[in-house]
Amino acid sequence: MLSHPDYDRLLMGSPLRRPGVCVAIGVALLAVLSIAASVQLDLIRAMRSDIASIFFRALCLSSLLASVPIAVLWFLDRRERETPWLFAVTFFWGACIATGLALPFNTAFSGIVDAWVAQNPVMEQVLGPDAGSMLAAPISAPIVEELTKALGVLAVFWLLRAEFDNMRDGFVYGALVGLGFTWFEAPLYVAQGYAEFGVAPWGMQLGWRYALFGFSGHAMFTGIFGALLGLVFQTRRRWLRILAPIVGLALALGAHFWNNALPLLFALAGAAAGEPPPSGHEPPPDVGFLRAFVSGSLSELTTFLPFVVIMTLALWRSGVWERRVIREELAEEVGRTVSPDEYDQVVRDRALRTRRIARMHRRESAALVNAQHELAFRKRRVRDEGEDPEHDRLVAGWREEIRRLRAVV
Repeated sequence: MLSHPDYDRLLMGSPLRRPGVCVAIGVALLAVLSIAASVQLDLIRAMRSDIASIFFRALCLSSLLASVPIAVLWFLDRRERETPWLFAVTFFWGACIATGLALPFNTAFSGIVDAWVAQNPVMEQVLGPDAGSMLAAPISAPIVEELTKALGVLAVFWLLRAEFDNMRDGFVYGALVGLGFTWFEAPLYVAQGYAEFGVAPWGMQLGWRYALFGFSGHAMFTGIFGALLGLVFQTRRRWLRILAPIVGLALALGAHFWNNALPLLFALAGAAAGEPPPSGHEPPPDVGFLRAFVSGSLSELTTFLPFVVIMTLALWRSGVWERRVIREELAEEVGRTVSPDEYDQVVRDRALRTRRIARMHRRESAALVNAQHELAFRKRRVRDEGEDPEHDRLVAGWREEIRRLRAVV
């Protein structure tokens, strides 16, 4: 069993502390990873060399674009910093596991719908040659993709409960999983456009899918689910703890459904107005990245305004909750783990400010502030569970860590 202090803090309350459960979970995760990786490798091996070249070039551009929302999430997480490897793991879940698991299900369902459309040619007369994809996209993708992404957030919630404190943590984990999905999916669509039309739609696909600085689409959908899952640790109301994750998943599914159903709704509206069906199989418009980014951002703000508002409110309220908990829980730590001057900075902390300790190197200051905030959140978690923080081993561990950091300085 792992006994290093860092692992003790990370795995507090986790089923991974039990050797048998740890081995079983490890084997299951390895099997899931193997299946997802084999699906992706088979997909890449099936590409012609020129298509694969386009895909990997688009993947490099996607990596550059994903760095912007990741930096924003790193800033949002500043009061209680998660370890970089946990950022990487959650991103990797969306990029490899969620995409790898979703792809065969989406492909199989699309084949079933295409076969049904072939037996009902009236659907193609109404919707055009892309009738199969129009009908399949609002059904299969929202269910399969949101569930596979949600599993990654639930894994952190279940296995690393000590690292899951509130709505902001949930949003960060969910958005990272969604960004990972976008990171891999966007280059696939660039390569698919090149394979179908001979021209790679760089600007259209990358600009549109990274609209709202990367917080549209998958990042927003799964971020909302993660935020409402994090509400479980932020409220003492039992009914809200049960209802919030269910509502979060329903919102993610609904937003994804609405996004994928728009082409179908437009085609049905045109058919009702007597317009000819979409011709389909036309190359996407040749637009630059900036134009696609701006138009995509405006479209996302208009189409998904309620979801953008929910996402913004979740971040704002979680920030208010964080500052209140830190202020209340560290009040009794003055003279113990927090100096009077440091607590004065705690009281004066604001939404976009990052507290620093005077006369201390930036990295040492950040480590000490993070440990103090971890102590505050842990004390609140213990209180909410009806126990005494003074008897909690992790509370004692964070106090010892604070003393160690001061001794090093």
